[in-house]
Amino acid sequence: TIAGEDSTGSVVVFVDGIPHKDGYRRFRIKQVRGVDDFAMVREVVRRRYRRLLTGQDPLPDLVLIDGGPGQLSAARMALSEIGLEGLAVASLAKREEEIHFQEGRPPLKLARHSVALRFFQHVRDESHRFARVYHHLLRSKRIRPKQRS
Repeated sequence: TIAGEDSTGSVVVFVDGIPHKDGYRRFRIKQVRGVDDFAMVREVVRRRYRRLLTGQDPLPDLVLIDGGPGQLSAARMALSEIGLEGLAVASLAKREEEIHFQEGRPPLKLARHSVALRFFQHVRDESHRFARVYHHLLRSKRIRPKQRS
């Protein structure tokens, strides 16, 4: 998001450690005004998993949220609202690259060269890339005047 304009979110899916692009989803933030990262996480998680509950796709083994304890709490709240409290959720905080699991439990700090940490970073970075592409598309549509034929 840039100053709350054209805010987007994304979901990427990995199966057996490989991106499953058919499962990727992009979201235009509809319910949040301005910049409120926690509310945006709640909105995307709620919309994504509400749809998953009605479809044929299986629930994931792990939901990885981009952010720290606040974003993790927002995601857990959204899942609870739709009846998915038991789903495994973790978050990856960028600055320290710590993995958070739940309140009261200390974060997991993996070695910088750990294969597991690199995989989590890859998932997070792919989600950023996918959301950024959609954000740029929305912004360019808004900025460029429509062409007359």
